[in-house]
Amino acid sequence: MRRRTPAAALAAALTTVVLTLAGCGGSPAKPQPAAAAGSAAPSPGSPPAPSTPGSTPPGSSAPAAPAQVNGNPGGRASVPAEARAVDTSKPTRVVGTGTPGSCTSEAVVSAVGAGGIITFNCGPDLVTITMKATAKVKNVQGAKIVLDGGGKVTLSGEGRRRILYMNTCDKNQGWTTSHCQDQDHPSLTVQNLAFADGNSTGDTTEGGGGGAIFVRGGRFKVVNSRFVRNRCDQTGPDLGGAAIRVLSQYHNQPVYVVGSTFGGASGQGGVCANGGALSSIGVSWVVLNSVLSYNSAVGKGANPARGGTPGGGSGGAIYCDGNLFTVRLAGTLVEQNKANEGGGAVFFVSNDRTGTMSIESSTLRKNPSAGFETPGFPGIYFLGARPPSVSSSTLTR
Repeated sequence: MRRRTPAAALAAALTTVVLTLAGCGGSPAKPQPAAAAGSAAPSPGSPPAPSTPGSTPPGSSAPAAPAQVNGNPGGRASVPAEARAVDTSKPTRVVGTGTPGSCTSEAVVSAVGAGGIITFNCGPDLVTITMKATAKVKNVQGAKIVLDGGGKVTLSGEGRRRILYMNTCDKNQGWTTSHCQDQDHPSLTVQNLAFADGNSTGDTTEGGGGGAIFVRGGRFKVVNSRFVRNRCDQTGPDLGGAAIRVLSQYHNQPVYVVGSTFGGASGQGGVCANGGALSSIGVSWVVLNSVLSYNSAVGKGANPARGGTPGGGSGGAIYCDGNLFTVRLAGTLVEQNKANEGGGAVFFVSNDRTGTMSIESSTLRKNPSAGFETPGFPGIYFLGARPPSVSSSTLTR
């Protein structure tokens, strides 16, 4: 959380860079003008087209709506066992009794507070549950909390509130150890679920951020899920994560994001001061076979904030800060994200220069940084132990 402004003038990065070997570039960058985003083909993982009313012939049964498919269909990164979806065939509790009307905000809040493996029974079609309150994990309710929407459930914050919250250091949710910032429980998994229109603007708990989901402590992972139109405060030098904000994970084990979509189409991305999709301090990430697109970091003034500015504007898709942490992108598409300051795709600053980053079998393209980025790594601003490791990947403007 120290100096974020670029170093003295260096040679500008190439206009188009295709990287297939590790160890290229990596010096702090000279401020660069924003590159034109241009046009692009639709991203993989775009929201499914709505069904047409009345399309079922009279007298026949309406077919069940297909489950949403998320992530990068071209991603081929191997997914370790601990990052895969949890078996929810024997749920602890079920939200709903088979109809959309039975799937209420109150039922979701109650289920999350009670913990365990939670599934949904809202009928055969896609359903949106409008959350009237934030669902909060109670730390005393067991070691495992799983929300599985079956690919048909969207939780909406109405553009008014955060959707899901877990904080092992929040005594209001039960303080279960003397070392709340580094405990192995609860373990929270969200899978086969969508989060839309979450908004944590004005919520200063733990520094703010996390428009859809805020997590501190325990363990957390995301599998086959979608995040659209989420928001958090638009100014501030270090807050972020329009979709997800994470502080602290047990023994610095990574947050896994697998087969998931953040944005996915124009107008669907997240917006925050920093980290239009993901944001963290001192937390490691492994992002596999996912799509992060059309997200924006809209703050102004970087970190620390330049004089006369409110600060922020870095990490169009991902904003990572702290000391020892890692970021790994594999089988992942990152495109059409933008930052008012540094790192249109990824902003990575390891204050003590111990952090590392790797990019494998991924594509990063058209992620303009209006302020600064690291030469040789379009869309990335990086300060760490060594230049990012890049293999079988393409990085272009």
